[in-house]
Amino acid sequence: MSFSRAKTSAQRFLGHPEETVPIIGSTDFAKGALDSPHVKVKDYLLSLFPIIQWLPRYNFGWLSGDVIAGLTVGMVVVPQGMSYAVIATLKPEYGLYSSFVGVLIYCFFATSKDVSIGPVAVMSLTVAEIIRDVQSVHGTRWDGPDIATALAFICGFITLGMGLLRIGWLVEFIPAPAVSGFMTGSAITIAAGQFPGLMGITGFDTRAATYKVIINSLKGLPRTKLDAAFGIVGLFFLYAIRFGCDYGSKKFPRRARMFFFISVMRNAFVIIVLTLASYLYCRHRELSPKKYPIKILLTVPSGLKHVKPPNIDRSLLSAIAGKLPVATIILLLEHIAISKSFGRLNGYKINPNQELIAIGVTNTIGSVFGAYPATGSFSRSALKSKSGVRTPAAGIITAVVVIVALYGLTAAFFWIPTAGLSAIIIHAVIDLVASPSQVYSYWRISPLEFIIWLAAVFTTIFSSVENGIYASVAASIALLLIRLAHPRDSFLGRVTVSQKDDSGPSEQRDIYLPLTKTGIVNPHVRVTPPTPGVIIYRVEESILYPNCSIVNSALVDNVKANYQRGRDMTNVSLADRPWNDTGPRRSGAEDQAENERKPRLHAIVLDLSSVSQIDTTAVQVLMDARTEIEKWADHPVEFHFAPILSPWIHRALVAGGFGVGHSSAKVHREVAVVVPYRGGRSFVEAPSTASDDDLESGDIKKTLADPSNEGTELEPLVPHNTPFFHIDLVAAVKAAESGIGRVAKN
Repeated sequence: MSFSRAKTSAQRFLGHPEETVPIIGSTDFAKGALDSPHVKVKDYLLSLFPIIQWLPRYNFGWLSGDVIAGLTVGMVVVPQGMSYAVIATLKPEYGLYSSFVGVLIYCFFATSKDVSIGPVAVMSLTVAEIIRDVQSVHGTRWDGPDIATALAFICGFITLGMGLLRIGWLVEFIPAPAVSGFMTGSAITIAAGQFPGLMGITGFDTRAATYKVIINSLKGLPRTKLDAAFGIVGLFFLYAIRFGCDYGSKKFPRRARMFFFISVMRNAFVIIVLTLASYLYCRHRELSPKKYPIKILLTVPSGLKHVKPPNIDRSLLSAIAGKLPVATIILLLEHIAISKSFGRLNGYKINPNQELIAIGVTNTIGSVFGAYPATGSFSRSALKSKSGVRTPAAGIITAVVVIVALYGLTAAFFWIPTAGLSAIIIHAVIDLVASPSQVYSYWRISPLEFIIWLAAVFTTIFSSVENGIYASVAASIALLLIRLAHPRDSFLGRVTVSQKDDSGPSEQRDIYLPLTKTGIVNPHVRVTPPTPGVIIYRVEESILYPNCSIVNSALVDNVKANYQRGRDMTNVSLADRPWNDTGPRRSGAEDQAENERKPRLHAIVLDLSSVSQIDTTAVQVLMDARTEIEKWADHPVEFHFAPILSPWIHRALVAGGFGVGHSSAKVHREVAVVVPYRGGRSFVEAPSTASDDDLESGDIKKTLADPSNEGTELEPLVPHNTPFFHIDLVAAVKAAESGIGRVAKN
């Protein structure tokens, strides 16, 4: 007894309601989270290695597709890897190291069969900027490879941690237009930086802001060297083969497969031809030791020559710490965007968290092999997909191609003209530039997101890649917060609609639309306001602390402008009125007459069909709005809610004093057939059968009278002790309007 008395005192101290309402509890949440922990742990561990799911089912039918795709990608990744290493201001072999580790490790952790991990243009440009910034402050204390491998290790470790903690959803905060704008600006920057190498122009900083590089390149055209003969010819043939094969595929559909593989081999073909031409021209024209008339790649070490632990020096980590966010964001954005795109295209679903783990493991292990940061490549992934890849195992074949090139072809790499590599880079990155139709679609869908796209492009071009990514991320988050803080809201009215067929209109029903024309309905359709005394209000967003004041202002302002003030203020002196009261001054009788012509407020119906969350601040604001409205009306006002989508919204509203009490509604509560639980009822305080009032419904009478329904029970869809909560908006409005007459009589 003493325990019960102490419990009652504690509940009274906390303000616990005397009448309990069935609500969800924290124990329900904990029970759901902790249900079958061993199963969840097992599923988590198995999810870390997706290869376990598909490898036991591997067959020869899949093998042929994987071999073709692996070989195809291998022929592309070798010249591209060396080219991108040049962008990163590293020696060409480091691009091959990144290519080898990327395609080999990724297949064990991948949830995408199409994505090919390795060096990419944007990440290579970022690595170059980081190396330049670190060395500009610290000199040659660390060389480029040490900085690049340390960056790969730290970025990989961060990404791996995000994947293991399952917080990959953070990537979703950056929309597609922001990613596209950043990629477009970066592609223009890379192409501009490679144009001087294509033409053999020197004498200025190609790592400066893009617009400066473009201006200096145009000024330097008179200084073009012999390298341009290799670069321009190579670029011309790359596009000639591509467009020729595209035309041939359309002209001769039966030979489309042949034209596809010819197009795929254009990189390798152009590099082989240019290398042979470079060898024939330069072999007898050595100007000085390792100095030739054109710039060539020179010695590429054979094999994996730089296998060692990364240099994780505390001073080096401090030096690159400021650049880690942008490098990590690029790793995440590019890879997740590519994997999702090909998942949608080919009908499977990727796991973003597992993809982060794959990137993290790849870069962490890659740093041991001397690799610099690698992520998903759009061009190689598209090539892999079109080649008919069947599983991630195609990456193993690609790794074999790369390792063969590392150990067997490095002598031939000596004569590759760097202008040819610049041609390959420009040819590859141009595909990253958004097409005019894609940009126009951003404008048509969302002009604000089009502005974000423009901001990302221009910031990257006129400032830097780092500022471009930060600008796109910041603008995206700002737009999200603005949309959250300024949701669409409207006061609703009724429209009666019916389905029309050959026999005429039938099945009439009421729907509720905004009273103001918003363009979503036929402008000639008349929206009827609700019964005088009833307000129907909808907010098209979760009601949270950034936007809840809008709900308060909208409701209070509407009530004060359109509904009767309960207290006659004509005889109240100005000295006794609040300072902010704008009521009548001298012509009080006329103003009071006008006030009495307004309808008397009875109920407010809140449409929560678009509301998935309500927080503490929002409930407090609703309580404040109720207080202010009832003070204006000078009598209690009913607040009806429908529909409540979450039990936690139900709990929050009940905690704020909403939903409970005695309703003046004259309509009957909705009941539905249920299956009773063993040993008890399934709903607290619900009747075992329908009430006498419920029996007025013919459908319920039929249900109870039907012998086949013996033992069937009818229970309310919403608890009886929350009469102001309703299952849908129609029921809420009917309940609110039906009580007007009863209140007037009382």
